[in-house]
This record gives sequence, C-alpha cells and structure tokens, in this order.
Amino acid sequence: MGSGPVGPPYTQEDFDRLRALGANYVNLSIPGLFTERPPYVLDDDMQSNLDDLLAMAEAADLFAVISFRTGPGRSDFTFYRDGAGDWFDPELLVEWVWEDQAAQDAWAEMWRHTAERYRDNPVVVGYDLMCEPNAPGIFFEIYEPSEFYPAYAGTLYDWNQFYPRLVEAIRAVDPDTPVLIGTGGWGATRWLPYLQPVDAPRIVYMIHQYEPQMQYTHQEPPAENTYPGEFDLDWDGAPDVFDRAWLADFLSIVGEFEAEYGAPVAVNEYGVKRWAPGADAFMADSMALFETHGMNHAFWVFNPAWPEYAGRVDDFDFLHGPDPDNHVSVETSDLIEVIRADWRQNEVYPSNALEALQ
Repeated sequence: MGSGPVGPPYTQEDFDRLRALGANYVNLSIPGLFTERPPYVLDDDMQSNLDDLLAMAEAADLFAVISFRTGPGRSDFTFYRDGAGDWFDPELLVEWVWEDQAAQDAWAEMWRHTAERYRDNPVVVGYDLMCEPNAPGIFFEIYEPSEFYPAYAGTLYDWNQFYPRLVEAIRAVDPDTPVLIGTGGWGATRWLPYLQPVDAPRIVYMIHQYEPQMQYTHQEPPAENTYPGEFDLDWDGAPDVFDRAWLADFLSIVGEFEAEYGAPVAVNEYGVKRWAPGADAFMADSMALFETHGMNHAFWVFNPAWPEYAGRVDDFDFLHGPDPDNHVSVETSDLIEVIRADWRQNEVYPSNALEALQ
C-alpha cells in the first residue's frame, strides 16, 4: 500500500489525469482525523494526508468532498469484515462506535475540528459525515429498513440519532459548507425513505447506488447478466426486465424524497465492475437519470497509477477496459467514452467558480 501512513499513494499526476478526463470534483473517501481507539485524539498523519490530498486537488483544479471512512470506534476493516481471521487479524476490526456513546461523541468532536480547519479551503465543497453507516447489517444481519425500524429506532445503532450531533458540531464552527448525509444500510438507496431530515442549513442527502448489486454491478467473471437484459431481479425465480425503465422506477425513491422534503439528494458512490456486459449503457443511463433528478454524482473508483496497487485491485477501474485479465490502462473503450461524454458537460471548476455562478 506504499510507504506512507495511508495507501495506496496518490500523486499529483493522478489528480491531473482525472482532471484531464473532464472531472470537476473528487470525493476523498479517506480515514478520519481522529484515532480509532481511545483516547480519541487527533492523528497528525491522517491530517497531513488530507492536507496533501486537498493541495493536489486544488492544483488540478478540482473541487473536493471530505468523506470519512474511519474514526473513533470504527476502522476501515468494517468494509472487509468477512476477511477477519482470514487475511487480517480480527483485532483490527473496530466497530464499537455503534455501541459506545463516547465514540459517537468523539466523532462529533472530530467533525468540529475538521470543519474549523477546512471551512475556508476554496476547493472543499462538502463534508460527508460517514461512508456507509452499517450498524443494522454488522450487528443484526438486517438489510431491510422495514426490519430494522422501529425495533432499534433511537438506540445507538440508529444513524438517525447519531448524525444530527455531527451536523450540530459542524454548524457550530462552519455555517456554510454543505453537509452530506448518507443513509443507513451501507448507504443503500432503499434506506433513503427512513432517513429523518435534520433542521439545518445546506444539507444534502446522499445515496450509494449499486443496485442490482448481486445480480449485475458486482458480477465476477465470466459475467453473464447483461444491461439491458432479463434475469431474476427480485429473487422470485422468474426473469425480470432490467433496463432504463427499471432504473428509473428504482430511482423514483429519490424523487419521492425530494418532493416530500424539498431537499437535494446526491449519489456519492455508484458504479459497475468494468467487465459487466453492457456496463457502458448502464453507466450512461444511470448518469442521465441522476441528471434528471438534479443529483451530483461521483462513481467508484478512480485508482492511482501506482502499479503495485493498480495492477491487482482494479475491478472498478474503467481505464483498464472490459477484459478481466488486462491490468493496464487502455487507450479507449465504450465505457471510457461514456464517462468522458458525461464529464464534458462539466462547466464549473474552482478556477472559474465565481464567474460561472454569477
């Protein structure tokens, strides 16, 4: 993962390459600035890492959202928890933030510190409070909100009682920078109706959209299900039509939420493994529908060029083309051209933001 405290290592060239493709912002999905274990204090290495990333984003003329994956009582291994005891020591799996009031209070202090430090940074356009809150799944193996509520509403496991304190801590020192609030259930779209809006200015609600995950976006090779296509989407044993109409109907969840609360919604993660048949059409339709809803969107993931990582962890690296056995950048592909075409619509960058918004 590199010689530094956080890996894989990104360089200025990586940010410049992203900008050259037409992107205008990057979601920095990174470790939080406070330690995972008590005493919950500032981790200077994590702060330096964020400082460096923001400096590179600014030099590349990219906006940035700060998204914390870790923090007091939560380690990054929560995203790979099935590997505990296999490829990593189970002691590295830290998830007690969902059962420890002190850890949740420390998250609030971490965000207060973060907002106070970066509130005047010209490229920071959002604070994403926590990447994929996940208490229902990891503690109760509950993946549907109707099963989780109302049994655990108001408990420490409930994101709805946790996140407002983070918003309050931020707004105590920064009244302006937008705050992005994801859903419970790993950020899944179907959890959006159960997110209880907070009474605060400049709030953006957020989803991570990978559905249908098991049947399509996360297929391992050889991938058989196509977009558009027909296969079982609702686990009833019968084939269903999977096309733009299906995506539009699924995203009606967003439209209903926007209409009820008058609040903007963004999609800060979405994507498809690069070898999925029809990945280009799936991404084209997804991005077009996001635009229809007025949703800002950032897909997962833009890998660094560092070969020790890029050559091994590249399921979602669209620059490596559709061949699962290829692990280097290709000149072009249908998926690359779809993404470039979407990014050509970007008009606002840090260098012209004031002029463009006037």
